[in-house]
Amino acid sequence: MIADTMRMVRLGLKSLMLHKLRSTLTTAGILFGVASVIAMLAVGEGASAETLKQYRDMGVTNVLIRSKKPEETQQSSTSSMWSVLGYGLFYPEADRIQNLLPEATVVRVREFERGVVHGEAWAQTMIVGTEPTFLEATNLKVQEGRWLVDLDLTRQTNVCVIGNSLAKKLFPLEDPIGQTILVGIEDRFEVVGVLGYQGRAASPNGTTLDECAFIPLSSSRRRFGDTVRNPATNRYEQVELHEIKIKLPSMEEVETAAAVVEYMLKPAHGNKKDTEITVPLELLQKAEATQKMFNLVLAVIASISLLVGGIGIMNVMLATVTERTREIGIRRALGAKKKHIVQQFLVEAGVLSALGGIAGVGLGVLVPELIEHYFKQPTDIRVDHVALAFGISAVVGVVFGLYPAWRAANMDPVEALRHE
Repeated sequence: MIADTMRMVRLGLKSLMLHKLRSTLTTAGILFGVASVIAMLAVGEGASAETLKQYRDMGVTNVLIRSKKPEETQQSSTSSMWSVLGYGLFYPEADRIQNLLPEATVVRVREFERGVVHGEAWAQTMIVGTEPTFLEATNLKVQEGRWLVDLDLTRQTNVCVIGNSLAKKLFPLEDPIGQTILVGIEDRFEVVGVLGYQGRAASPNGTTLDECAFIPLSSSRRRFGDTVRNPATNRYEQVELHEIKIKLPSMEEVETAAAVVEYMLKPAHGNKKDTEITVPLELLQKAEATQKMFNLVLAVIASISLLVGGIGIMNVMLATVTERTREIGIRRALGAKKKHIVQQFLVEAGVLSALGGIAGVGLGVLVPELIEHYFKQPTDIRVDHVALAFGISAVVGVVFGLYPAWRAANMDPVEALRHE
């Protein structure tokens, strides 16, 4: 059986080599079809993984509540520029949430922009006043030194942990740990830790965690107060807490906790609309569904190339049947059965598609690597996608080779022998 199959393959290759250019062009259709399927799915998976990672980094067991400037205050007049705009979350609300959800970890966060100076190095960045549990709720990693501790909050100490990018900017040639930075005009903070690289946003304004400086929440309130000037509007705003992070013990409790928090905040903030609740788990589920549909669309579009390649195989095989009519007649006269003729032409179609599939896999793996290298676009080549593309190419070869093979097998041997 194996010997017969190998003989068929050798015979098929020999027949295809008689028309090298035609066979090469036919194979190219399958080649680019397989390569496009693999490459497009790899790009789609890479983009999907990047998007989903952002939501997972937010914490799938977290509920995030942010202060939001009310819409009616977005276009304030010049006459009210020097008034103080108060909105957002309050410290007692964080305490109430902790009482309502005793098993949850509730983290309070304040954010404001300040200039940070060390020696001749300067950076405008986000100062984040927070608590020791912030590290656990956001899945951050400390690269060097330590994170904030409860004693820092109790004593209102002037210590800070800085992001990776900020550390490189302020301390390009020295160890940041133990050094002092100037925050604002006169407040000095000792650097006690440096975060590992995170690559994700810290707040809606686009500042990343790698650019932030983290200080104890109590020190933030004591040194800078609750009223800050918004540099975008030049207006003073009073916000006690910019965000409250709630980390639940399990994903099953997320939806219930979000509903409880929304109900609790509604009496104080419902009409003002100065808070918003984000549930990363819901966003993650929606993003996963969207990405699956996106990948399916990409696969369908890329598979059209394989369909075109299959039509090319059928066209070539039909031409081959016509050219080899006399050969088919001689084989039938010498005792070859219909199944032998079918096998011969199916093997030739299979060889064409297999060669195109193998070359397509090589090109399909190479293209995503080039995209990632030159365009910095993350890609993800999955083994099952490669196997799927190659498998489809093999099926296409067989399916589109069936009709030419059937047509060749059903020729009248006498008429075939008379063919010139």
